[in-house]
Amino acid sequence: MSARRASRVYGGAAAAVVLLCAGAWAVAQKADAPSAASAPAAVNATPPAASTDPVLEHGRYLARAGDCVSCHTAPGKPAFGGGLPMKTPFGTIVSTNITPDPEAGIGGYTEAEFARALREGIAKDGHHLYPAMPYPSFARVNDEDMHALFIFFRNGVQPVAQKPPATDLPWPFSMRGLMVGWNWLYLDKGVYQGETARSAEWNRGAYLVQGLGHCGDCHTPRSMLGGVKAASDRKGEVFLSGAVIDGWYAQPLRHTDRPTMAQWSSEDIVQYLQTGRTGHTAAFGAMVDVVQNSTQHLSTQDLQAVASYLQSLGAKAGEPAGPSQASLVAAAPQHPTALALRNGTVEGNSGAMVYLNNCNACHRSDGTGANKTFPALAGNSVVNAKDPTSLIRLVLAGATMPSTAKAPSPITMPDFGWRLTDADVASVLSFARSSWGNQGGAVTAAEVAKVRDSLKPVATAKAP
Repeated sequence: MSARRASRVYGGAAAAVVLLCAGAWAVAQKADAPSAASAPAAVNATPPAASTDPVLEHGRYLARAGDCVSCHTAPGKPAFGGGLPMKTPFGTIVSTNITPDPEAGIGGYTEAEFARALREGIAKDGHHLYPAMPYPSFARVNDEDMHALFIFFRNGVQPVAQKPPATDLPWPFSMRGLMVGWNWLYLDKGVYQGETARSAEWNRGAYLVQGLGHCGDCHTPRSMLGGVKAASDRKGEVFLSGAVIDGWYAQPLRHTDRPTMAQWSSEDIVQYLQTGRTGHTAAFGAMVDVVQNSTQHLSTQDLQAVASYLQSLGAKAGEPAGPSQASLVAAAPQHPTALALRNGTVEGNSGAMVYLNNCNACHRSDGTGANKTFPALAGNSVVNAKDPTSLIRLVLAGATMPSTAKAPSPITMPDFGWRLTDADVASVLSFARSSWGNQGGAVTAAEVAKVRDSLKPVATAKAP
């Protein structure tokens, strides 16, 4: 263990009791995301016209890469004006105004103060920000990009005079000074340093994923103190290994023993990030806003770099990769499950009967769905995930695909929570997770009940 790491661990242990409270705020990273069952929320204000300043336009691009607008825009209010309430078990955090208004926004910030806020979580007046703003990830942004971001927010954003309500948390969470200890443990200062043994494309992907994209803030498990357990692939295999956040299971983005995005082709990854759908899957939950407000605006070259980086994570040299979704979809039409559903020889199989009555029309007897319309269930990473939280929520509450420039139709999966009991949902999901080559494991009625309870007031169907 390095001296720096040892001092962090031992020093952190002394402050663990209070930091357990303060650190929990990192979990609020995507708190109170809009329900996927509702129509995707659009950015409210029309963005300013393109500038002739290339630095400003580069900053606009980077702001989209960071998805700044999603958290700093309240429903029905001007872009970047703040005021979005993010509910957590410990209180409500209200996002701040980051327009160049000198009183309500950040118009009074110098470039150095702007960079300190993004990299260290310290505001102009010196108070500490909660890590609901992902400054531990933004710390990796290099000086050139930080300058471009500053120019964009100073000159490319319309000033908004509204001053959002101040975040007022109950004690002890209101003690922002506790963040000094949290930062000591979890904030690694210093911009991204490329790996010389890797290609320029790989390093670009790593820079985007670890930095402005802040993918790890949702897709990496957190410690008891609320910090991510690994901030990059250099810190261990837990990085981007999947985590439950805001009632959804953010899927692993690295190779595991089950199908994940890391096994997709580069074309599929790029298409997913541009449109929120591929021939076999679709975005839901918080990823709807990410695709609509952020990744669809990135260049194909940058998205290919992201794909190159993700495809490398967890890949074992000399070890065969697990079955990909494409291979399972190709084999699904002749799978015994598909043949039994087609022949009607599923009597006595309660999960299969629920599937035939509720799912078969769209997802088909072979679980292959319909291209870019109804996601395939065969080989689907959500269906095969170790944690079935997202799958349960999709069935109970439904979901709506993103609406993007290249795929404008926000196709919706209806909710079934009103008509299926917990036992029904458990049986049909257990059936889907063990069919067409899937290896997801059984789902229990107790697991369904837990998710249903978190989604109230979703109607509860009663068993006859």
